[in-house]
Parts: sequence; C-alpha cells; structure tokens
Amino acid sequence: MRIRALATIGIVALACAGCGQRQPTATSAPEAAAGPTLHPHPQAIEPVAGSAGQSAAPAASEPSVVSVGPSSGTIAQPVSDAEIRRELAASGLSANARQATLTSGGLALAPIDAPAAVQAVIQAGNQIAHLPYIWGGGHGRFVDTGYDCSGSISFVFAAAGILDTTVTSGQLMNWGSPGPGKWITVFANNGHTFMYIAGLRFDTVALAQTGTRWSNRPANEPDLSTFVVRHPPGL
Repeated sequence: MRIRALATIGIVALACAGCGQRQPTATSAPEAAAGPTLHPHPQAIEPVAGSAGQSAAPAASEPSVVSVGPSSGTIAQPVSDAEIRRELAASGLSANARQATLTSGGLALAPIDAPAAVQAVIQAGNQIAHLPYIWGGGHGRFVDTGYDCSGSISFVFAAAGILDTTVTSGQLMNWGSPGPGKWITVFANNGHTFMYIAGLRFDTVALAQTGTRWSNRPANEPDLSTFVVRHPPGL
C-alpha cells in the first residue's frame, strides 16, 4: 500500500509540473520555424497566457488583483509641437497634407491627401525628372530619351490619363480650365510652359539649374504676365 501511494503522488507531481507552461500544438510548430513576424511599426508585446513562470490562476473564491509597480525605466513624455516641427524640418517632409515634398535626390513625394490622378502625375514626373532636355522630345512619341518643356507636361498628363495626345506650349494656353487649379496649375505662353503640382514646380528650367525638373522655385519670371494660367478640369 505504501508503494502504491508513493507511485500515485509521483504521477500527480509530474502532471502538475507542466500546468504553468504553454504546450506546443500542431499549428504552432510551423509558425516557430518561419521565424518572428515582422511589423512595419513598433507594437506592444502582450504577455501570453500560460507562459512559463506565470503563477497558477487564483481560486474562484479569491478576487483577482492587479498590481501596478514602479516602472523600471524612464516613461516616454509627450512630444511638443515645436519638437515635431523641428523633426519635420530636418527630414524634409511637410506637415501640410496638400504640399508635395522635394527629396534630396530631386524627386517628389505626393501628399497623402492627393487624388489618384495627382499622384499619377507626380509618379510620371519622377520617371523623367532627370532625363535631358531635347527640343521636340516627347512629341513624336510619349516614351522618349529626352523631353522639352511641353513634351514633359504631355508625358506626365498622358500617364495620368489627363491627355491622350501631345501638346505644345501654345496649345496649352487654351487647354483645360482657366485660372489656377486646386492641385495642378499650368503656366503657358507661345514659347514656354511649366506647372505646379501640389506646390512643387515641374519644368525644364529647374532641370538646367539643378539636374531635376522638380523644384521649389516660385513663379517669378520677368515675363510672367505673358503666361496664361490653366488647370486640368477638377484638379
């Protein structure tokens, strides 16, 4: 009888030894082999119920008690508006949801609130931003080795579905709707054209100066009064 009692106690002890540990299941093995899941943003890691070292659950008659102890490290403090603005200025990003951003590589980042057509124009502008100026480039065909001023605008508008043919600067003087647009504004006369897309300038003059068609240059041409201001309908 004593031997049988000892054997019974041993079996109970072995059974209890695994109560506080999470047992592997058939579905958890492939997940472990695949490695940890990567998240695009930091995420808080919640404690796993039944993890090793966790105390057994209290009896039903005992009330659950949550204890909050002192933090082992420094608690993160709220960031001031001034600090956020300094970080934005250092990164080159804009806090304005309607303002595109000019990167250090001479490309444009569309604002998050921009319509799909505006984003498509900016993406197309990035594709030819560094290509050379060629007089008549982009008129005989959309995809070319270089573009002039109106050829550049024809390419990006065609890529966004705004145009279905190439146009000259003179033709842009009577194209679209009159006046500045909400997102895109085109300046055109008989000899030259340029435009602003979500606040960034796109033209071949900037290309000659900085190596990219994108710039923050204002519209301060001495002959600005000779330009007609137009915009794509709805934009």
